[in-house]
Amino acid sequence: MGYLHEGHAELIRRARAECDVVAVSVFVNPTQFGPNEDLSRYPRDLERDLALAGGAGADVLFHPEAGAMYPPGHATTVRVEGVSGPLEGESRPGHFDGVATVVLKLLNLVGPGRAYFGEKDWQQLAVVRRMVRDLSVPVEIVGVPTVREVSGLALSSRNSYLTPEERERASVLSRALRAVQSAAASGERDTAALREAGRAVLAEEPDLALDYLAVVDGDMRERPAVENDPMTRVLVAARLFGVRLIDNMALFPEPEATPTC
Repeated sequence: MGYLHEGHAELIRRARAECDVVAVSVFVNPTQFGPNEDLSRYPRDLERDLALAGGAGADVLFHPEAGAMYPPGHATTVRVEGVSGPLEGESRPGHFDGVATVVLKLLNLVGPGRAYFGEKDWQQLAVVRRMVRDLSVPVEIVGVPTVREVSGLALSSRNSYLTPEERERASVLSRALRAVQSAAASGERDTAALREAGRAVLAEEPDLALDYLAVVDGDMRERPAVENDPMTRVLVAARLFGVRLIDNMALFPEPEATPTC
């Protein structure tokens, strides 16, 4: 949605290495914001985005107006059942309908062979993958690992709302996820116990208001016990200093390190 950062640059560089032509869409999509969310103040800087995208290897930056994407009389919405229902789907009703609708429109307009999405929005990635599969959209969806600050905080355009000190304290989210990973690596398979390992770390930050911390399978379902499956994921969403932040990690991570900036 713009206000690009190093995480977006990593997507572009990955696409540049694998594709002949790289197009970047920048569009603050109004249909994925709730009535009390930050649509009006969401950070925007098109000149900065152009510079970052070009520097990372993009050939085209597609920046449509809202009126072009949703002309008068627009009456069609895409809904992906199942994977869109829990977690973000419960906390932000209608959010994934807006995401699925705009992503399908962008794919139809651009017609790419591959589309690159960051794994930071893991549930969004699951929704897009399911939509593409179910609707037979001829595109390969490529997930790219989350890029993090040195503290561990996942890069996000909304991090710009935070001061440097607040961003450092927000790294409690990644520490909580790693605590869950550590518990699983030690042999814990009970989902409730894994959640508690993460909650204990989150409780160290008094200003944090937890929305959810969940351990889910590839279909975004939480089960009583987990399996050693690469699609098993631990996800967290919380509000800190007035900013809603999300993050996730594989419960059983691959040995290679996560890229940092």
